[in-house]
Amino acid sequence: MIMRIFQVVTRPGKEEEFGKFFHETAIPLMKGTKGIVQVLPGAPRQESPREFSFVMIWDSLDSLKAFVGEDYQSAHIDPEEAELVESRTIRHYDLAD
Repeated sequence: MIMRIFQVVTRPGKEEEFGKFFHETAIPLMKGTKGIVQVLPGAPRQESPREFSFVMIWDSLDSLKAFVGEDYQSAHIDPEEAELVESRTIRHYDLAD
């Protein structure tokens, strides 16, 4: 299994707008995606008010590639959120027992 950690920093002043997208669009989309075993969405905290994240457990690299394409190591974002995002990072790990 593959652990995919996706982190986003919003543009200043876009936290609320991105938060709405995150809760209404991104979380339901990821929870309904074939191949995802578990989704752990992370909302901002007081010390990091512009940061959102997802920890996703995928059943296989093939499932992940089926969702994002062969370039799975890039942090893809929905066009709807592009203007709201200042930066994004993506990391992958093999799930350890």
